[in-house]
Amino acid sequence: MKDKYLVIGGCGFIGSNMVDRLLSKNNEVIVLDNLSRSGSEKNLEWLKEKYPNKLEFIRADIVKDIGLLADAVRRSNTILHLAAQVAVTTSVESPRHDFEVNALGTFNVLEVVRKFNPDAKLIYSSTNKVYGGMENVEVVEKKDEYQYKLYKNGISEDQPLDFHSPYGCSKGCGDQYVRDYARIYGLNTVVFRQSCIYGPRQFGVEDQGWVAWFVIAILTGKKITIYGDGKQVRDVLYIEDLMDAYQSAFKRMNEVKGQVFNIGGGPQNTISVWYQFKPILEKLFGNIIDTESGKWRPGDQKIFVSNIQKPNAYLDGRPNILQKKASLSFTNG
Repeated sequence: MKDKYLVIGGCGFIGSNMVDRLLSKNNEVIVLDNLSRSGSEKNLEWLKEKYPNKLEFIRADIVKDIGLLADAVRRSNTILHLAAQVAVTTSVESPRHDFEVNALGTFNVLEVVRKFNPDAKLIYSSTNKVYGGMENVEVVEKKDEYQYKLYKNGISEDQPLDFHSPYGCSKGCGDQYVRDYARIYGLNTVVFRQSCIYGPRQFGVEDQGWVAWFVIAILTGKKITIYGDGKQVRDVLYIEDLMDAYQSAFKRMNEVKGQVFNIGGGPQNTISVWYQFKPILEKLFGNIIDTESGKWRPGDQKIFVSNIQKPNAYLDGRPNILQKKASLSFTNG
């Protein structure tokens, strides 16, 4: 049977890139999105202009519009669930909204799949924030970054969960429901606990999408706030690598169903969010960047680096699937 894709949250950064890739290969795609995210309407218009006769768009909310969601699920067999409230700070300010979108919304997606299309394949976009602040993991403070004392290959999927912040709780709830629906109901589900993804069509804002946000802030003359000390380290992954991993997981669903994967650039593609990123930006834009300091945010990890040995071993049988294009494209320029 030919795959027919449903991309839930298909007008966001990751979703619009994935829809573009799928439509460019003449796949059938349904896009379901409520257009609440900054930049989502721009991404939708871009997709409509590029694929005027191919794109099927449904404006719907996964919390409220269950009938529309069910209709889309019935007519698809390969589902990528990206819809989410994505910011820690927003979750602290509006925890009920955060819970409804991330926990209840994901539950609604699973129930619709279970009732109406249980043979469909589903990937859930989770987050490294399900591991919390990882205060029990020893780190070493260096001049311009934090390093793990012991975890030279990064954090594996065996790291204990610790849902620190309402966002961590709501995404962790969805994460575990998706995993458990494979065990209890036999659904074809996979969880991707994603690190920092970057690339085109990313309309970053201050509390989400920091790589894009720093660039946008500089271009628009907005002051950048550095929360914490700026030495926090993240592994970064280019969007094309992430999409390769999605398609590999769909292709190998019989082998990977019920699995959880940490998805990121890994130890070879890390950067501290300001001490190491700032000189790159100043070289790129040719000026000193004005910043101000802010307090550490709830659940903010001093360092998170994904151990990507498991996805590199499982996904498509290819070594280093997550390291082909992962590093920031202008870091060595």
